[in-house]
This record gives sequence, structure tokens and C-alpha cells, in this order.
Amino acid sequence: MRDAINTSVLVIDDEEIVRDNIEEILAPKHHAYHDEEMDLAASILFDDAPNTIIVTRKSNIPNFEVSKAPNGMEGVDMVRKAIAAGKPYAVIFLDMRMPGWDGLETAMEIRKYDKQVEIIFITAFSDRSIDEIVSKAGQNVGYHCKPYASEEIMQLATKAVTDYAKLRNLESLMDAIASLSLKEHQLQPLLRNILDQLTHYIGSDMAVLGKLHADDVYEKVYSVGAVDAHVNIEELVSLVRDRNLASEEVIQYGEVVLARMENYAIFALLEGRDKLKTEKLYLLRLFVQSAAKAIRNAELNEKLLQQEKLSAIGSAVGMVIHDLRSPINNISMLTEMMRSEGYDSELLNMVDQCGVQASEIFNDFMDFIKGASIKKQSVNLNDIVDNAIRVAKAHHEDAIRILMYQDVPDNIVLGGDESKLKRCIINLLTNAVDVLLAYRVANPRIDVRVWPDKEYENVNITIYDNGPGIPEQIIRNVFEPFVTSQKTGGTGLGLAIVKQYITAHGGTIAAENEHGALFHITLPTI
Repeated sequence: MRDAINTSVLVIDDEEIVRDNIEEILAPKHHAYHDEEMDLAASILFDDAPNTIIVTRKSNIPNFEVSKAPNGMEGVDMVRKAIAAGKPYAVIFLDMRMPGWDGLETAMEIRKYDKQVEIIFITAFSDRSIDEIVSKAGQNVGYHCKPYASEEIMQLATKAVTDYAKLRNLESLMDAIASLSLKEHQLQPLLRNILDQLTHYIGSDMAVLGKLHADDVYEKVYSVGAVDAHVNIEELVSLVRDRNLASEEVIQYGEVVLARMENYAIFALLEGRDKLKTEKLYLLRLFVQSAAKAIRNAELNEKLLQQEKLSAIGSAVGMVIHDLRSPINNISMLTEMMRSEGYDSELLNMVDQCGVQASEIFNDFMDFIKGASIKKQSVNLNDIVDNAIRVAKAHHEDAIRILMYQDVPDNIVLGGDESKLKRCIINLLTNAVDVLLAYRVANPRIDVRVWPDKEYENVNITIYDNGPGIPEQIIRNVFEPFVTSQKTGGTGLGLAIVKQYITAHGGTIAAENEHGALFHITLPTI
């Protein structure tokens, strides 16, 4: 929950009637009234007097706290004391022409103590240009001419305290991001926080944060409001690519603010709003730079944690596998001895296959832990898929239908490791079988389709099951290590190994939900 906004206002003007008038507008002490005779008298006495005394207060107006100073020196002293007490002013209404220090000189002195306060110059005359005022008094200044309407003062004050609050929230987030502790922040909560803070700062209630992949795919991570119904995300992603938007940049394109943080991008809709001011875009760029750094830290932290877990698991499992290798390798020796004694049957062949399969699983696991490279040779994809399906059917042929649809000529071959490619298919099929059985899906079915692209440069494999699909909370990172769901006793490494092997073969793999889980593999031919 956000802190209550600072509504403390200071009025610095040498005319008492102006100071009192602004106070009465922002913090009325009694019911609103309008005294035309008082207005007339004020206009006669003071050329730059306000044209109304009171404004009717609306329910959505902040409760302002107003302080007053008759000259620049006293005003600066009040600013200094407020800062020292930890209760700074959010906005200062400052007359430009005053005895002693004029408005600009006063503003320059104020900036020595408070660079954050919003300053609004109120005057009928000015010998200073806007450029000079901004250069000496800072970007967060406004300018309004006398005579003024009460509604104008109320609007100026309301906008100023709102801007002040948004800037303080942004600065707080930037400070937090700059001092991120790797052990205290994870990537997903950080991304959610970044989106929330950015949309609040620019005043957007429709935005989306997603990841930009190398194949121009934009993967939505978080969203606010129904932004997809109002903007064309694909068109905006193309704009980011075509304009070669820098990795830590912010631009406004029509009603959409584009903020890129390396491999992540935010698209926020400013429906019906004016273009963001230069200083606001500048601060957004600072925020995006800090956010990008925080994302890099969080991603690095997660990778380090994964590596530490993999290293620990690898060391422990490596010793177990070493002890298991001998009895597993002895399986084939024992079955061969049984055959030599005349006991030959299909069951012995199945025992041999299980032993080989167990040995391959061990080897795949250790290769994954070590990041070992694959040994490529010419392999026939049809044979690989057929063998994988036969292994999957051997245990669940009666319970689950596994249907094969292939349209790949036998003369098309891949360059790869036959054992590892087969393990990838078996792993996906086994996962599908486990989910279908666990959820007791009616008429469980797995469809395996294999087909080449038009140029025969790539071969596609899809594995679909009619189960409940992949949970939304893990579908974005389902191929990362230790991500698991729906599967009792799963290690969370199966799909990570599949991803590593497919990538090592120069291919891609993606997962989606389409009335069930669908995995799509693309592998290059040779």
C-alpha cells in the first residue's frame, strides 16, 4: 500500500491578500462564498490581485496544508526547517516580483535545500524567459499568470502534489532497485513490481510486460488491464525491432509508451492523454536503466542458484550412478548367460532394452549436469520416433492410445545423436502418459505428428495429449531446471534435459496449451 501523498503547500508572496486568497482556495476555513465587492476592492488596490476569493470545494480535492511567507528570505528559511524536520513541502507558489530576493533568486536558494519540491511561479509580470527559469530553478517548475481563477489554483496544486508523489515513488523504487540484494529478490516478483511502478508513474491503467525472444516472439509475463484489446502487440514488437530500440530506452509512440529493458519490454497505453514531458521521459529512462540492471542481477542470481543446485545434485547422484552402473551393466551379461542355457524369450529382450534404457538415462543426466557436447551422425528421424513410441507403448498400450502421423520421406536424415533424440521423444511421451493417468482423463490420447517444411530444411514434431494442459504458472519457464507440476516424484529436470538436447542439435522446442498440452519441436535436416 502506498504512503499518503504529501499535500504540504508554501505560498511566498509579498501581498498578504494573495497569500490569504491562495490559502482560502486550498484550505478553506468556512463555507464557500463569493464576495464581488471584495474582488472589486482588491482589483483596485492591487493590479495583480486574484479575480475570485473562494472556490467551491469538491470531494476529490486533496486536503492541503498551507503555510505562508511574506518574502523570499523567510520562505527559504521555512523550506530549510521543513527539510530538517523531515516534512518537506510538496509545492511552492512563488511570486516572481518581490522586494529583496525576487522569485527566481528565491527559487535558486530553495534548490540549495530542496531539489524535489514543485515550484509554481504566480505573477503578472516577468523579466525572465522560460528557458532561464528552467535552467536556474530546475525542470520541476510551473508558470501561471495573474489574475488567476480559483479553479486554476486548485488544479495547479492538485497536479503538483500528484506529480510530486509519483516522482517520490519512482525515486524510492530506483533506490530499491539500485541496492538489490541477490538473496532477497527473485525475478518474477521484481518484474511485477517494475510494471506496477511504471504504470503508476505515467498514469496508465493498461500495460503489458513481456520477454522479447530472438525469433521476434513476444512472451507476455504480466499485464494490467485489457491492453491486448486496445493495442496491436505484434505491431509494437515489430516497431521495437525495426527502430533498433536501445536495450535501455523509453519512447512514446502515439498513445503508447515503449520501455525496453534488454530482453524485456513494456507497452503502456496512455489513452486520451497528452504526450509525456521531456523531464518525465528522462526520469523514466533512469528508471528503466536501473530496472534493467536489477533484472540482470535477478537473472544471474537464478542461474547461479540453478548451477549450485545442479552441482550439488550432480555430485550426489554421480556417486549413486557410479555404484549402479555395475549392476545395470551386468543385466545384459546375465540375459546372455540365460540364452546360452537355452532360456530365450521376448521377455529377455525386454529386460535387455530396460537395462539399456536405464544406462542411457544415467548418461543423459550426467551429460546434462556437465553440459557435454553431443556427437552428431546421420540418423533417420522416422526410426527414432517409431522406437520412442514403441518404448512408451510397452507399458501403457492398453490404457492410452498413442497415434502416429508421419509424412517424412525415409531419405531425409538429421545430423544428431540418435540416443539423445530418442530420449527427448520418450521423455515427452512419458510425461504425457503420467499426466493422463494421474488425472484419469476420459479416452486418453497422445498424437505424434512428424512432417517437413516446404523446403525440407527442417522437420517438425508435435506431441499432443488431451489432458488438462500445462499449468499457467509454469508454462513460461517449463523448460527451466527444477520446474515441475502434475507429476508425482518429478525432479524438474526432464524437460530441461530435452530443451538442452534439442538446442544442441540446432533445433527449437516450444510448449503451449491447446485443449491439452502441445509440444512443438523443429530440427534442421542435412
